Amino acid sequence: MSVPQVLVLAKKPEPGRVKTRLCPPCTPEQAARVAAAALADTLATVGAATAGGRILVVDGDHPAPPGWNRLAQRGGPLGERLAAAFADTRVAGTATLLIGMDTPQLTVGQLDTAVRLLGATDGPDAVLGPADDGGWWTLGLRDPAHAEVLRTIPTSVADTGRLTLAALRRRGLRVHLLPRLRDVDTAADAHAVAAGCPATSRFAAAVAAHVPTTAAAAHMPTAAVAAAPVAATVPTAAVAAGVPSPTAVAR
Repeated sequence: MSVPQVLVLAKKPEPGRVKTRLCPPCTPEQAARVAAAALADTLATVGAATAGGRILVVDGDHPAPPGWNRLAQRGGPLGERLAAAFADTRVAGTATLLIGMDTPQLTVGQLDTAVRLLGATDGPDAVLGPADDGGWWTLGLRDPAHAEVLRTIPTSVADTGRLTLAALRRRGLRVHLLPRLRDVDTAADAHAVAAGCPATSRFAAAVAAHVPTTAAAAHMPTAAVAAAPVAATVPTAAVAAGVPSPTAVAR
């Protein structure tokens, strides 16, 4: 079997469309900065890891890094878009590993392990990375056709991961569970994940700059939060290249 390909499912980091659960304490502009940094770190990690191919499956006109392929998301609910991502990138004889942009703490080593397991001749039929919130941060399939089960599994609920694992096993698949990671949804998530990121992390710098702690947010007037001086978007070319804007540096 060839080396598995890696998909990154992402959304263009625009204010009001990404990381809305960070608001409050963040403004939509600050939340978009955090999302842009998370995406930049994720793309950099995938770029440095082993992969037979790298594809950005994106909602919006965000560009893919050099050497990557880019594909627009299609479908309505998240389950449909996940299934479509696997179907639209399917290559005969090639396994597919999909990750999102909500786990910027992901390391090259963790990603390489998932790719190695999925590509091994005697490896599992699927790999699944559980998330602390009950969902999952990655799903890899030796045969991407099995992703059709995702269309009927509710997403963003406490048992999404359990239901996904059960559906895969009902198909007779041997599933290897990867280490559990924490998704970034809330401000508490952002600070907890940032604390475990390396010093060079764009995400950690963005969180420090743009996500008030609970104590700080409690003493910040609503008007002040709304007026926080943050640029509306991160230049897409900079994020695609893995380089945050000066404002983001100063996640």
